[in-house]
Amino acid sequence: MGRPIVRLKDIADQTGFSVNTVSLALRDSPRIPQETRATIRQAAEALNYLPNHIAKSLVSRETRTIGLVLTSITNPILTLVAQEIELRLAERGYSTLFATSNGDHHEEKKVIEMFRSRQVDGMLIYPRAHRDLDHIRRLRQAGQPLVLLVGDMDAGVDVVAMDTRRGSHKAMRHLLEQGHRQIGLIDGGGERGNFEKLDGYRQALDEAGIAVDEGLLVVPQTHSVAGGYAAMAELAARGGGMTAVLAATDLLALGALRWTQENGRRVPDDMAIVGFDNIEFAQYAATPISSVDYAVGQVTELAVERLLGLIQAEALPEPEMTLIEPDLVVRASSGAPISGP
Repeated sequence: MGRPIVRLKDIADQTGFSVNTVSLALRDSPRIPQETRATIRQAAEALNYLPNHIAKSLVSRETRTIGLVLTSITNPILTLVAQEIELRLAERGYSTLFATSNGDHHEEKKVIEMFRSRQVDGMLIYPRAHRDLDHIRRLRQAGQPLVLLVGDMDAGVDVVAMDTRRGSHKAMRHLLEQGHRQIGLIDGGGERGNFEKLDGYRQALDEAGIAVDEGLLVVPQTHSVAGGYAAMAELAARGGGMTAVLAATDLLALGALRWTQENGRRVPDDMAIVGFDNIEFAQYAATPISSVDYAVGQVTELAVERLLGLIQAEALPEPEMTLIEPDLVVRASSGAPISGP
């Protein structure tokens, strides 16, 4: 048998007050004397009373919950983002439901439908494929408040995200200014149609008058340290005089760094390395790794504010896109920064 449900009437019978008085007291209404509120709260705790949020949501049409869809639970930057979002929503009286798609399209649709069935007030989503968004657009068109945490100008839904294309371009400009001309790229985003980092890489080379060498592009087998290690080994085996590498995540960059250490390549003298996300591990690596910073605080604050604004709107406004320009944090793995005017 399940746990018996304690009703407001049970507390009223226990204390001798009316159901209305009990209800007001449990909502901490100033209309009820402090002593009476304390008596009623004590009785509620003794009876193990729990508020019926489902019933409340049916009346208010709000559940005060937000669904957050991640692509991976093991990605350190997504873990930080999830933590920040949960804290920011809690400050505003909302609870957060978490789910991960594990980079699978069908799983992404499944968890979004699960959130819909839970009647969340809104969603924050990292889509696995930044341009395969028809299922998410349909939700928006149906009136579901949601904000993507990655996306582009054609998303058709609200987006608050780091400008990773710009970040990649900045990293490449830095390496080019350091004198590197044959620069490898470790990036698996293209497999899902996520070309932002590759676009920034190509743009910087084009501006420098350097043709893209397809032999310097490698897709890692996994988005992990081990994947970066194997990808670096593959790039080295191709030859070609590569002197620098840009990795799409710091985990991949850590793997590349490990390969250089085991194979007698000095960093940055023989091989410069730049990563993405600026996670703590990059800063404290054996050779601290230069990295494109992910502004967790700024992204989460703006995304939460936009989503809550959509929830409170009588009708959803036109979608807005907010791209945050990232900073490049230069460390020992790519040499000293170029001094400017």
